[in-house]
Amino acid sequence: MSRSETPSWERHLDRWAEAAARQLARGLSRRSLLGRLGATLAGAAALPLLPVSRVSAASSDPAPAAPEGLDGPEGDPSSCQYWRHCAIDGFLCSCCGGSHTACPPGTVMSPVTWIGTCRNPADGRQYVISYNDCCGKHLCGRCLCNRNEGDRPAYLPPKSNDINWCASAPSTVYHCSTAIVLGVATES
Repeated sequence: MSRSETPSWERHLDRWAEAAARQLARGLSRRSLLGRLGATLAGAAALPLLPVSRVSAASSDPAPAAPEGLDGPEGDPSSCQYWRHCAIDGFLCSCCGGSHTACPPGTVMSPVTWIGTCRNPADGRQYVISYNDCCGKHLCGRCLCNRNEGDRPAYLPPKSNDINWCASAPSTVYHCSTAIVLGVATES
């Protein structure tokens, strides 16, 4: 087909596309295009750093809303209101075959952890608590607690309870969480 045989709408479309391309070329250099492309790629690479929620790990049984009674200096380790659980997010190992300081059989304690500072009502002192995830078995599904006292966004990972800390364990499958006292918190 020769130029004289080309329909007029195609010629108009060609002229419009040419004009748009020339306008774009006048206002956009290769450097600025590469800069914008790099910024877009860097922004896309930062998406995995956004905070992650364990909402999918929630069971149908909601955590108790009312504080349960403390039956002595420490309270009940299988209760969400237990003093060591002030910053916990997950299933309590004390309800899953382990204890508040030990993983259940068949699981492995994650070597990395998040920390919190909790007040012991027995002596009124603040303690640094290490929350270690136990990994290697499917979700426990019992005694889900999501207390976020002192929790920080995921850009401060050592203080965030929203990260799957099993990523550093031999198995990345989360089962439950422990609450180990590291020591008395000091004021800085």
